[in-house]
Amino acid sequence: MSNTLSAPGPKRDVLPRGVLMAIGVLVLVTLAGTAFVRWSGQDIREPDAGTVASRDLRFDDGADGSIIVTDGLTGEPAARMSGEQGFLRGTLRALARERRRAGIDAGPPFRLLARADGRLTLLDPATQQRIDLESFGPANAAVFARLLPGAATKTKSQE
Repeated sequence: MSNTLSAPGPKRDVLPRGVLMAIGVLVLVTLAGTAFVRWSGQDIREPDAGTVASRDLRFDDGADGSIIVTDGLTGEPAARMSGEQGFLRGTLRALARERRRAGIDAGPPFRLLARADGRLTLLDPATQQRIDLESFGPANAAVFARLLPGAATKTKSQE
C-alpha cells in the first residue's frame, strides 16, 4: 500500500484579517450606540401631527357575536359590526390585556384620533397604550376610520 498524502485543495478567497476586524468593530459600535440610546431614555419617535378629529368609543360584545360600538361620551350607538372582525377584535384584545395587567376594568372608553397627516391612532387613556393603526395597512385602518365623526376622514394610504 502506498501512503500518499493528498495535495492541499485550492486556496479559498478569504477576507483579510484587517477587513474582518473592521467589520467586528463596526458591529460593536452599532450595538453600543443602540444600547446607549435605549438606556438614555431619549424618545426616538417622530412627534405626532395635530389631532383633527377624535372620538371616545366603547366596544362591547353583542349576544349574536357582533361588536357593539357606542359613543363614549353620549352613550349613543355608533356602529354594530358583525362577522369575524379579526383586526378589530385583535386590536381591542391587545388594549384590554394591558388594562387587565394594570388592574383597570373595561369602563373607560378608548379614544380614536385622526391626525393632520392622515394617520389614525387608537389610544387607551386609562393605560396610555396606543396603537398606530396605519401600520396595519389601509384596509385595517379603514375599519376604525369609519367610526370617526362624519366618517369622511381618509387615512394616509387611502389618499
